[in-house]
Amino acid sequence: MTDKPETERVNCTDCFALPGPDNTRIAYVKTGGGISETWHAPDCPALTIRQINMEEGSKRAQEQDAWARGVFPAAHERLRKAAAAMPADTAAQPFADALSELVQAQADTTGFVVLHRWAEILERHFPPELPDPDRTTH
Repeated sequence: MTDKPETERVNCTDCFALPGPDNTRIAYVKTGGGISETWHAPDCPALTIRQINMEEGSKRAQEQDAWARGVFPAAHERLRKAAAAMPADTAAQPFADALSELVQAQADTTGFVVLHRWAEILERHFPPELPDPDRTTH
């Protein structure tokens, strides 16, 4: 049997609404567990501002995503060309190779490159230093 998380009710300072079928509940899962909830009346100014901000944030995110999808392929191609033109024996080569592979991994996904994929790529281009068997410490 699992324990129900504790719910902390925070009163809205604009409408002081209580739980009810006509009111809106905004809830958050708090760090470390538990839930924080605030109830708002339908005509609450704080709820209206929150909804406007969420809609504007969503609109901005969609616009940024559309812009990035349009710009990314050409920028990715410029990176590939610059990396290919770099002399292979430069100190920056592992950095260019890792960056190129990370950008390709991002191009291959519709979301974010997950942490284990980052680790695989970075481990391949920047392997941990292995101990030198000829070196001894006293």
